[in-house]
Amino acid sequence: MDTLTSTSANTWPIISNIIGWTYFLSWSCSFYPQTILNFKRKSVQGLSIDFLYYNVFGFLCYSIFNLAFFFSEDVQDEYRRRHQDSDNLVRANDVLFAVHAFLISFLTLSQTFIFKSDQKLSVTAKTFLLTFIVFILTAIGAVFTEYIKWIDVLYFLSYIKLLISFIKYIPQLWMNYRRKSTIGWSIHNILLDLSGGILSVAQLVLDAAISGDWSGITGDPVKFGLGFVAIVFDLLFMSQHYIFYRERYDFYLAVDDSERQALLPTEQS
Repeated sequence: MDTLTSTSANTWPIISNIIGWTYFLSWSCSFYPQTILNFKRKSVQGLSIDFLYYNVFGFLCYSIFNLAFFFSEDVQDEYRRRHQDSDNLVRANDVLFAVHAFLISFLTLSQTFIFKSDQKLSVTAKTFLLTFIVFILTAIGAVFTEYIKWIDVLYFLSYIKLLISFIKYIPQLWMNYRRKSTIGWSIHNILLDLSGGILSVAQLVLDAAISGDWSGITGDPVKFGLGFVAIVFDLLFMSQHYIFYRERYDFYLAVDDSERQALLPTEQS
């Protein structure tokens, strides 16, 4: 079936909007448990600083992509020329989510300066981020030489965001594995993220079915990819938290120095 039945033509877009705003709320709220946990503990120990930098840079790219696709008529016209006059599937909830995610990610990163993390950005993360910046500047230069168009730069930004989504969780997964603990990493963040990932993919597929144009999924690969990657990594984090590393007592919330000292060997294992 290429399109949904005409009798449901007015119903399905409403359902899509509900799904879209629900995923927006789930994914947006997923950032707050970690920020609140950091504030409560007055510590960011157990939280990967590489993950935080990747998050900020990735959502900056994603915000620019969504803002341009949603507001720029030139970008929208170029998209139609490339996709048989079909409109792109970026929605208002996509724009608000991306911008909000960038801002709250930046706030969480700023906590590492307030609570004085002993971590430093790894050489690997520095190399990745610098490489991304060089490629972006090169792509922008190619626009001015008329080798590519601005929409190509935007797609490039979206691919960077997608690549970052593949690699950003790895430092945190490795930190949890090395510490044999998920203390300092909020599981509520993961549960909300999983819900948002499932709903994000569901909305994109439903919108493609409503329009009868399945190229809308390939036309916004980052949204589909973000949802899929989020689901996979969230399941891995849930396995760490609920199955492999079930110790919950937080060294940094110990009531006194003697209690912390007693926990020290476990925390460093």
